Amino acid sequence: MKIAFQMDPIQSVDINADSSFRLAEEAQTRGHELFFYSPDKLAYDEGRILALGHSFTVQRVQGDHVALGPEKQVDLADFDVIWLRQDPPFDMNYITSTHLLDRLKGQALVVNDPFWVRNYPEKLLVLDFPDLTPPTMIARDLETIKAFKARHQDVILKPLYGNGGAGVFRLDANDRNLTSLHELFTGFSREPLIVQKFLPDVSAGDKRVILVDGEAVGAINRVPAKGETRSNMHVGGRPEKIGLSERDLEICARIGPLLKEKGQVFVGIDVIGNYLTEINVTSPTGIQELERFDGINVAEKIWQAIEAKL
Repeated sequence: MKIAFQMDPIQSVDINADSSFRLAEEAQTRGHELFFYSPDKLAYDEGRILALGHSFTVQRVQGDHVALGPEKQVDLADFDVIWLRQDPPFDMNYITSTHLLDRLKGQALVVNDPFWVRNYPEKLLVLDFPDLTPPTMIARDLETIKAFKARHQDVILKPLYGNGGAGVFRLDANDRNLTSLHELFTGFSREPLIVQKFLPDVSAGDKRVILVDGEAVGAINRVPAKGETRSNMHVGGRPEKIGLSERDLEICARIGPLLKEKGQVFVGIDVIGNYLTEINVTSPTGIQELERFDGINVAEKIWQAIEAKL
């Protein structure tokens, strides 16, 4: 098959952690042709969805992991599968790319389905499952946020459309920084903030559960660095081997059918203690860590699910 990856520069990925690299590596093993382009090279031109990029091959050699062919423009309707894999922020640039890719419906399979990626941002989709999540507020008004904090005392404040642990703050009962942080966030963004009751269980780890076509295939535990609240691996969280608990399976059984129905083939959910905190559909990570810990080929399972749809 012909496979295109819309992603951040493949030349600079960490080959031992990046999920897009692992997906490309497995696709190459399966005999598929690979093409890479960055989101800013995507275009609509008189009815066609075009991309300027490179054919490529990969190898697991640090510092020499990708070989790019000459730059060329392609019609994405000629491809079998297009991966939507650039990292957030989930801004208007990201949203516009989902609109353009959505125009390929019936011509190419876009993974994850861009219509539902656009309509299911990770911190908003969880609102459909209030009984699975900690107390949550989405608001921009300072007094409204203060009232939520007064109710719950110890809270997490973060940008609604951020990623990788950037801009995440814990505000405990004695904290005096909410007003200043609100000024900071609202000074450079018009977006609301999300506030959640702090879950002390995060000290034991923030579990990333990987679902493939709605089915849980495994999990890794991300433990915060000493002195940190955030467990994201981007900010020093340590991945550990962990199994799926009964609560994890209960959560996946609730959300899995919806994800499968809406074409969300590769999803990573975040679970702290007994609570679902995020459903990551834009550019989830965790494949390589899970493969190393559990000795399973997660990338193969993802490609099998995709190939079954074609």
